[in-house]
Amino acid sequence: MKKFFKDESGATAIEYGLIAAATGLALIGVMPTLSANLGSTFSTIATNISGS
Repeated sequence: MKKFFKDESGATAIEYGLIAAATGLALIGVMPTLSANLGSTFSTIATNISGS
C-alpha cells in the first residue's frame, strides 16, 4: 500500500495534461488576432508583387 501512495507517475501525467490544456487555450485566444494580421500581411505582399 505504501508503494501505491508513493507512486507519482499519475501526477506527472496530469501536470502535462494541464500544460497542454493551458497551451491550447492560449492558442485559441491568440489565433483570431494572428490570423487577421497574417491576412493583412499577405494581402500587402500580393499587392506589392503584382504592382511591380
